[in-house]
Amino acid sequence: MGSEGPPAVTIHVTGFKKFHGVSDNPTETIVGNLQEYMKKNGLPKGLILGSCNILETAGQGALAPLYQTLQSAISGNDSESPNSKRIIWVHFGVNSGATKFSIEHQAVNEATFRCPDEMGWKPQKVPIVHADGGISRTRETSLPVEEITKALAKMGYEVMPSDDAGRFVCNYVYYHSLRFAEQNGIKSLFVHVPLFLTIDEETQMQFAASLLECLLTFG
Repeated sequence: MGSEGPPAVTIHVTGFKKFHGVSDNPTETIVGNLQEYMKKNGLPKGLILGSCNILETAGQGALAPLYQTLQSAISGNDSESPNSKRIIWVHFGVNSGATKFSIEHQAVNEATFRCPDEMGWKPQKVPIVHADGGISRTRETSLPVEEITKALAKMGYEVMPSDDAGRFVCNYVYYHSLRFAEQNGIKSLFVHVPLFLTIDEETQMQFAASLLECLLTFG
């Protein structure tokens, strides 16, 4: 029994649908094709690709389905000790002005939407979770962002660590996910990707697969 090695890592992934100014969201394509892509290229030993969900690009109005999605990763694990399962959420979002991939270190408890979300909500300087206090509160991922970034850069990807996930829906979802992860003994990571015009689809699919492989080591 002692030689079994670390338990497998189950990674659940989300992307987003279209939103104001981005009619084709690359993360919808990446996440929609990821299962097939990983199957075709062979899943690394010890990696289980769980659910792949596409989220509505909305904050408050999409909170119930977001929590159902997050909850789905841990339901059915009650009989197992928390340490017997390694579970990571990876959320992909697009930054249409970016030229590189960004691994996001933290989320801020502030919703200030530059344009209405897909349900028409446009909060300004509103705490995402009122129980957490003011809008300056941050939550950080427990994953080693610097090490993950360095490993991906060594593979030849244009990637950088980031401390600012914005104040729009990406940050909103990441904040809730980090809070949920902390409460449930799992991990969460948000990654911003550029448009396919900037970095082509095939490279972005390879990047997503490489990221999951890195998380097997660092998760």
